[in-house]
Amino acid sequence: MTQPVIEMRAVGKRFGKLTALDEVSLTLKEGEVLGLMGHNGAGKSTSMKLILGLIRPTSGELRVFGHDPGGAAANDLRLRLGYLPENVQFYEQLSGYEVLDYFARLKRIGTGVVTPLLERVGLGHAMHRRVKTYSKGMRQRLGLAQALIGEPRLMLLDEPTVGLDPMATRDFYGMVDELRSRGVSVVLCSHVLPGVERHIDRAAILGQGRMLASGSIDELREVADLPLVMRLRTTRAPESLADSLRPHGVVARPAGEGRLELAVPVRAKMAVLRRLMADPEVVNLDLEPPTLESLYAHFDATIRDRAEPASAPAATLDAQQGVSA
Repeated sequence: MTQPVIEMRAVGKRFGKLTALDEVSLTLKEGEVLGLMGHNGAGKSTSMKLILGLIRPTSGELRVFGHDPGGAAANDLRLRLGYLPENVQFYEQLSGYEVLDYFARLKRIGTGVVTPLLERVGLGHAMHRRVKTYSKGMRQRLGLAQALIGEPRLMLLDEPTVGLDPMATRDFYGMVDELRSRGVSVVLCSHVLPGVERHIDRAAILGQGRMLASGSIDELREVADLPLVMRLRTTRAPESLADSLRPHGVVARPAGEGRLELAVPVRAKMAVLRRLMADPEVVNLDLEPPTLESLYAHFDATIRDRAEPASAPAATLDAQQGVSA
């Protein structure tokens, strides 16, 4: 069995009286892309700093490529990691080329990689301009190029699309797909959830330092048991159609101009679909399963709504299905 790239076992981290992480368990395999989700203060940045070996866990066990990231192998491990922080900062009087040349030397990499990397992230035309003339999006691209130095086997990306326009965001996710195809493991933190789910293999949702849920999108949907949404247009009176679907547990909301939006329990999906497909007055139908954004909101609400978190059942895949992150 292949050794996990990251393995966290009941990892806790305290800063004085503040518990930043509370017995978080997480694994990441080679070539996987993990979406690490959570509100500010949920523990995402702490997790990344632990993986980088910048801080040490208070309790539990953490291994990166089979080693303690803050131990004797730390220097060698960091050569296998790429890290893009949320807020990138560089020496503004240097050019983009000079910045990347500096980081390449720190990683003991020849300067021959600098120009190809800058061209890869779309900065070839500006490589000799000073960083102080760069826009926020250009600085983010430079940060991504820095993270790619040395062809790391593990990439940690913290809010990587901040400041990128839609086309640059598309190109970035294309690069994530390329990294995965080459067997690179990626941890991707993002508050911008729409569009992320197509590019990750699994999601891990943190809240108040605890693991709320982890697994593939399909696994999270099964645990959350949220209704899926059907949007349709009908020549029949929408109220009449809504009444006929009510025995299936469907909640309908008129959307105007002969349109209905239906919240359909997962268990009734096929029965409702058959009913609608057999109705000649239904002229258009769209189906939308719960999105990553709605799943995140659901699991985040579970911990926010608990008055006594320790006594309430945890809404996690680990607790309900025995599936580890």
